[in-house]
Amino acid sequence: MNSGILLVDKPHGITSHDVVARARRLAGTRKIGHAGTLDPMATGLLVLGVESATRLLHYLVGLDKEYLATIRLGWDTTTDDAEGEALAAASADRLAAATEQAIREGMQRLTGVIQQVPSAVSAVKVAGKRAYQRVRDGEAVELAPRTVTVSEFELLAVRPGEGFVDAEVRVECSSGTYVRALARDLGADLGTGGHLTALRRTRIGAFHVEEAAGLDGLDVPASLLRPSDAARRALPVATLTAEQAVDLGHGKRVEASDADGGDVAPGTVLAAIDSDDRLVAIVERRGSTLKVVTGFPPDGASA
Repeated sequence: MNSGILLVDKPHGITSHDVVARARRLAGTRKIGHAGTLDPMATGLLVLGVESATRLLHYLVGLDKEYLATIRLGWDTTTDDAEGEALAAASADRLAAATEQAIREGMQRLTGVIQQVPSAVSAVKVAGKRAYQRVRDGEAVELAPRTVTVSEFELLAVRPGEGFVDAEVRVECSSGTYVRALARDLGADLGTGGHLTALRRTRIGAFHVEEAAGLDGLDVPASLLRPSDAARRALPVATLTAEQAVDLGHGKRVEASDADGGDVAPGTVLAAIDSDDRLVAIVERRGSTLKVVTGFPPDGASA
C-alpha cells in the first residue's frame, strides 16, 4: 500500500506545514496534504493524506472535533492565546467573581449553536488575504461572525493562581470553531478577559489521537490507514460487486438498488468499496443510481 491516511500527533512548537514537510521527506513523495491545521502552540491530531488518498481529505475536513484546553482568565491578549501581547488585567473583584459556578454558567452560554467571531489572527480570508497576514502587516481586522456548533463545553478543573484563574476544559465542536475565540468570549462574559494557554486536539470525527504516530521515528508506510478503512469512518458505504467496481472505475453509473447504497436518500455521498476492500470511488446517490464524484486509482496506478 503506497497511499492512505496518516494520523500524526503533532508536537508543540512546530507548524502543521512542518509536519507535512517531514512526512513528505520520510515517504519520499510530495503528494501529501492535510485535513486541517493546528497552531504551533497546539498539539494533537493531524490527519494527512498520502498519494491518491489526498482525494479523500475533502470529505474529512468538515468532521467535528474534540479538544482539551486551558483557558486563563485574568486578561486578554492580542492573539487570544499565550503567544500574543497581554492587555489590561482584570480587577481583583472581577477575578474573585470568576467562581467555578460562574465559569460553568459562562460556558453554558457558549454551548449550542452560536455566533462566533473568529480570532483576528485566524486563517480566515479577508478579500483574498489571510486575516493573520493582515494583522502582521499592521492592518486592523474585523471579521464577521459565523455560525458554529459547540456540542460540549465541559469544565474539568479550576485552578486559581496569582492574578489569574485557569480553567481546564473539554470542547466538542463543529469544524470551523475557534477554541481561542471561546477563551476570549468566556473572559468577556465574565468580565475578566481570557486567552488560551494550551490546546490539544484529541479527535477528528472517528479518528482519535491515541491511534496517531509520533513525529520522531515516524514510519509512514507502516502507519498508513487503508483508504477504505478511513472512508468508512466518515461516510456510509456502498458495497460493490466486481462488475460494479469495474464500471465505476470507468466512470459509469451503477444501480443503487444493487449495492448497499440503495436505501439512502438521493444526494447522499457514499464510499464505494469493492469485495477486496478497495476504495473505488466516492459516489453520490442520483435517483436510482450511484454516480462517481471522486475516483481512486488502484495502488500502484497513476493518480
